[in-house]
Amino acid sequence: MGQTLFEKIWDSHIVEEKQNEPSLIYIDRHLIHEVTSPQAFDGLRMNNRKVRRPDLTIATMDHNVPTTDRSLPILDQTSSIQIKTLEKNCKDFGITLFGMDSPNQGIVHVIGPQLGITLPGTTIVCGDSHTSTHGAFGALALGIGTSDVEHVLASQTMWLEKPKPFEIRVEGKRKNPHAVTAKDIVLSIIKNIGTDGGNGTVIEYRGDGITDLSMEQRMTICNMSIEAGARAGLVAPDEKTFDYLRGREFTPKNYESLVDTWRDTLHTDSDAKFEKEFTLHIDDIAPQVSWGTNPGMTCDVTESVPSPDEYSKGDANQKKGAEKALEYMDLKSGTSIMDIKINRVFIGSCTNARLEDLIEASKVVQGNKVSSEVRAMVVPGSQMVKKQAEELGLDKIFLDANFEWRESGCSMCLGMNPDILSPGDRCASTSNRNFEGRQGNGGRTHLVSPVMAAAAAINGHFVDVRELELN
Repeated sequence: MGQTLFEKIWDSHIVEEKQNEPSLIYIDRHLIHEVTSPQAFDGLRMNNRKVRRPDLTIATMDHNVPTTDRSLPILDQTSSIQIKTLEKNCKDFGITLFGMDSPNQGIVHVIGPQLGITLPGTTIVCGDSHTSTHGAFGALALGIGTSDVEHVLASQTMWLEKPKPFEIRVEGKRKNPHAVTAKDIVLSIIKNIGTDGGNGTVIEYRGDGITDLSMEQRMTICNMSIEAGARAGLVAPDEKTFDYLRGREFTPKNYESLVDTWRDTLHTDSDAKFEKEFTLHIDDIAPQVSWGTNPGMTCDVTESVPSPDEYSKGDANQKKGAEKALEYMDLKSGTSIMDIKINRVFIGSCTNARLEDLIEASKVVQGNKVSSEVRAMVVPGSQMVKKQAEELGLDKIFLDANFEWRESGCSMCLGMNPDILSPGDRCASTSNRNFEGRQGNGGRTHLVSPVMAAAAAINGHFVDVRELELN
């Protein structure tokens, strides 16, 4: 019997395997940042251990870094300490660090691909849930906890229960790819299969609706696999993948010979079997807006906020969750999504802060002004993205429209830096999570695509971007 792409990568990285027990897996790349690594390094010191492969370990600062003037002192003591600690740890253990002054600094899941650190067929881990992003390149990319971070630092391996392969097919091609985006596709998937639909699996995204996407769009899809409960997400590499990685700073010198191998091997065999399957048709997808407190609580922009009964479909726990979500979000069932007014907009995060995201958002913004009721910000995913965007004049477009143009970092994706919502703020956000307090205590988050966020900033409420002229 044939193998899935996941099974091929898994088998090629087994160091030790026992029946009905976790397997010891070799790790090709270890990405670290300032939040989940300090305890891991402390553990190494306590046990007098070194980092086994510092050359395969890359560090950056992203979660706590300020996105305003970086010449000023960092006022938050926790953030300041974590950043200084990462600097010391990387110096002590010989690890490459892209610090705040580096032109390569940025969100870890943005810089990995753009520097050519992410490669097809590899295993990649990071102490961050959204490591699944790198799966867009045909890599098995896993978010791990602090204890696993220490294990990987010390051994370049980790123990892992083998997930099950899950095929999600997206069929057809989008009629308006500027309005119906990768973010809408993945939110639609999560809405349909639920936030636990991928539990215990690695999702492989397949079909014309996936291969039609750019690499940046595929990263958005894989990024949010974790929000469906999956361990990771994968897209088989193709010519788009190989073209994207060609000539990057860390791309291997023998790249073309590697490509020849990847073409032959990194795909799911025609007779391979998946444990689960789900199909979504492009025609069924509209621009999405989340209304609740998890990414599965999402609906079409043309719909209304559902009642707990409608949402739960007879499941008592789901009904209770919906009731609680509506209370937190201060929304009533039956409210039209397009009648929901917002006062904050965040375009950024490892989900949607790449160059293509900013280009698409700028098409909505150009020639318009942010509503007087809204404070809007754009946070590029990396210093490289920021530089490229400025070379295209995108910063001027956003600034002329009264958006804030920031330095790169995780920013308002999570309440771990100064960029947070105040209690009662309602935000159209291009990030990946809308949990209670995720963007700040009492803040209310609506997950949307970059073009939807940009349109909401201009109008002060959600609109159907399919009705706009986008080129």
